[in-house]
Amino acid sequence: MGKCCKCNGRLLCMCLLPCMMTGHLVIYIMVSIFITISYTPPKITVHYVAPGISSNTSSMASHPLGPFWNLRLEDSALWNQMQHAWDRQYNPILRANTTGIMRKPKVKLLSAVEDECLSDCMSHKCSFPHKHDISSLPEQIQAFIRSMHCREYPLLINQPAMCKRNNASFGLNSPMLVMAIKSQVGNFENRQAIRETWGHSGLVKGETYKKGGLVRTVFLLGRQDSTTGPHPDLKNLLELENQKYGDILQWDFRDTFFNLTLKDLLFWNWLQQYCPTATFVFKGDDDVFVRTNALLDYLHKQLEEHNLWSSYPNETNMDLFVGDLITNAMPNREPSTKYYIPETFYKGAYPPYAGGGGVVYSGSLALRLKEVSERVRLFPIDDVYLGMCLHRLGLSPSHHPGFLTFDLPQTDRENPCAYRSVLLVHKRSPKEMLTLWKQLHNLSGQC
Repeated sequence: MGKCCKCNGRLLCMCLLPCMMTGHLVIYIMVSIFITISYTPPKITVHYVAPGISSNTSSMASHPLGPFWNLRLEDSALWNQMQHAWDRQYNPILRANTTGIMRKPKVKLLSAVEDECLSDCMSHKCSFPHKHDISSLPEQIQAFIRSMHCREYPLLINQPAMCKRNNASFGLNSPMLVMAIKSQVGNFENRQAIRETWGHSGLVKGETYKKGGLVRTVFLLGRQDSTTGPHPDLKNLLELENQKYGDILQWDFRDTFFNLTLKDLLFWNWLQQYCPTATFVFKGDDDVFVRTNALLDYLHKQLEEHNLWSSYPNETNMDLFVGDLITNAMPNREPSTKYYIPETFYKGAYPPYAGGGGVVYSGSLALRLKEVSERVRLFPIDDVYLGMCLHRLGLSPSHHPGFLTFDLPQTDRENPCAYRSVLLVHKRSPKEMLTLWKQLHNLSGQC
């Protein structure tokens, strides 16, 4: 009797086990179905359609929903529209052909109308094609818009041997530092004060580091004519100045505030052609004061640190870009200021940039900036434009407290000892440059 019960219990277990497993499976399936029904997958937005994928045979894909390099820009402003068009044209995905082979973008992508206008860049008769009515904008903005596609201008005065001049006598192949100073034809007194003080061209010693280096100084000028206001004719004096000092670079474009950006572009072209092996570049205005000896000390330390951490000995590709960092800046909307940028021309915040009074960057980065600038529309504010180009390279300027583009506190300006930690200060008149230079060289441990 007991044996029979034992057998019946085992049989019951064998019968119930499949039923239990089947029940669990049914429950799992029902829960899965319920979750599937109740879950709504996120909607995937198609940002663009690559050429050749659809029946659209256009050479350009459909307009993306946002910029590829996000500067919080909006499409309603003229500059933003133009930049977004270039972003699409230069984007490698959108430039792919139907065979999957990447097509190399042209150096310049201009519309047919723009191309026709290039011959009129010098006469300024070309009206840039746009959908916006710019007649209500200030004249300087209108002039900039009409010529902003012009990027190449003839050199009126050149220094092709600047970086080769007397280098052998110093036992050096190329300059440690090229100082590119933005000046104007009439600012002879500023240039002369710079030549006699911090901008002396030649072998310059460091302050404490003692290594120093070869410095070459060039002044970047445009053309002054009746379109920029009444000016005395200084052409002959400029020629005499150049014959004596051989440090003038002048291009045939109107030397206006909004054309300062051109001086960066044209200088980069010159640097690539005539001085591509320069280790560092200083770019500044002709009303700043620079402690060049201390700057050379700083650059030597940066170079040593770079070589220490570099994977390759004496690697020259540095991403150094240093100045007075400005972040979270917005365009100036006050029409009475020279920095005025209308909302119809540009919308959005500015990328991080360094104050234009003076910055220093590596020579290798200068050549990369030249290359990437061909994909960034010209902007009227030169230091902001540099920030835009850096942003396209995935870089940001580094802040250095010694770059005082907004000057020292009023109480310290007459105290020479207050300048011991300064690399650059803005701004100083020619007389103040000469006085300060003499004071700093006569301190002899007084501080």
